[in-house]
Amino acid sequence: MRRREVLLRGAALAAASLAACGGGGDDLPTDAQALDGRGDRDPSVVPPPSNPKARVIVIGCGMAGATVAKYLRLWGDAVDVTLVDRDSRYTSCILSSLVLTGQRSLSSLVFTHDALRSRYGVRTVYEEVRDVDPVSARVTLASGTVLQADRIVMAPGIAFDDVPGLTDPNAMPHAWKAGPQTTLLARQLAGMPKNGSIVLTVPKAPYRCPPGPYERACLLADWMRLRKPQAKLIVLDANPGFVAEADNFGRAFRELYGSVIEYRTDVLIDSVDPASRTLFTNGGAVRGDVVNLIPAQRAPAVVQAAGLANATGGRFAEVGVLDYASTVAPSVHVIGDSSATTQPKAGHIANQEAKVCADALARIFAGGSPDPAPVTNSACFSTITMSKAAWLHAVYQYDSAQRAMLAVPQASGASSGWSGDHFEDMGIWFRALMADSFA
Repeated sequence: MRRREVLLRGAALAAASLAACGGGGDDLPTDAQALDGRGDRDPSVVPPPSNPKARVIVIGCGMAGATVAKYLRLWGDAVDVTLVDRDSRYTSCILSSLVLTGQRSLSSLVFTHDALRSRYGVRTVYEEVRDVDPVSARVTLASGTVLQADRIVMAPGIAFDDVPGLTDPNAMPHAWKAGPQTTLLARQLAGMPKNGSIVLTVPKAPYRCPPGPYERACLLADWMRLRKPQAKLIVLDANPGFVAEADNFGRAFRELYGSVIEYRTDVLIDSVDPASRTLFTNGGAVRGDVVNLIPAQRAPAVVQAAGLANATGGRFAEVGVLDYASTVAPSVHVIGDSSATTQPKAGHIANQEAKVCADALARIFAGGSPDPAPVTNSACFSTITMSKAAWLHAVYQYDSAQRAMLAVPQASGASSGWSGDHFEDMGIWFRALMADSFA
């Protein structure tokens, strides 16, 4: 119970903060207005520094980008921060599978940058990035506007590999970036015959949110037992087995959903035929009434074009984890899903990497050096049923010999099974995490 008590202590602050950052859903406690500009917090605008000691451009407004922008202003004293993204809102991938089962609205997962501007003086520019010059730390926008900085922090998330035959991604939506495809997949699932079949694919690791596909499979299987009792879920895993939480997911697949889920491993997709909703694999053709095709992932084009994707076979950016500087362009830092580290690609880790990066830059701008022994931690909850969840947590410590963040065994672990209490804790953890990034 100690872990649950720690989570609960942060609940009130998380809920209160989220009311002001434009997200968190309609299930906030009644004290959620305490800090939203009508309570004790001064709602006045904090302007950017008039005489900055350094300028930082942050590309990407998700978990990593929002957090590094916020903490650069908190810790960096007179550091001028400009956040650049094509979208003025961020939709959380965390908890987005609950939209598929009708348990959560997509709008409850949408967050704005209002607090970053008003509370911390972050400048925001909503425009496409056309070019990044990693040598001169210059960013050119689609309009032709050029932004100059002392450092650039790139946090653009992920991009997806092309799948042969899939000319329209909406025909077999991945919904691995929360948004229109999430709504589309929910409609497809609702319209599926009661005795139909769903095909869900798991890409080769590394990919965003290692437990995510298995969590989605469990959630959908439980939903199918209620709404589509004669339906079947075929999970095609490109990996030799569960990438994360093997004990809990293995037990759930066998004991809870043995009659619903057909789990196949080492399955590689060669091509697809959207018209017949068929996937052609190394194990033969597989057809489904609904196909949730999650492709292999890589850093987006903006990272690739800048020449920073020099790890994982050219998929992700190699960085030094003391400050997340690119190993080929030291004035550019890459955090979150686009970077290649020994830590998982997950929202909580993105938040943690952003804080390490912000702290390192604040120290550098003050004439110092990054912390030589950073520590990060990550928590993750997985829905095993529509009302019960399991959890996983890990602490990572910098290892100077390997120059990498390594998990601390005695500070890492997973729940033994799942419960309704853990499902409740998941909501508390989510509100706290999103408040830390956006409020």
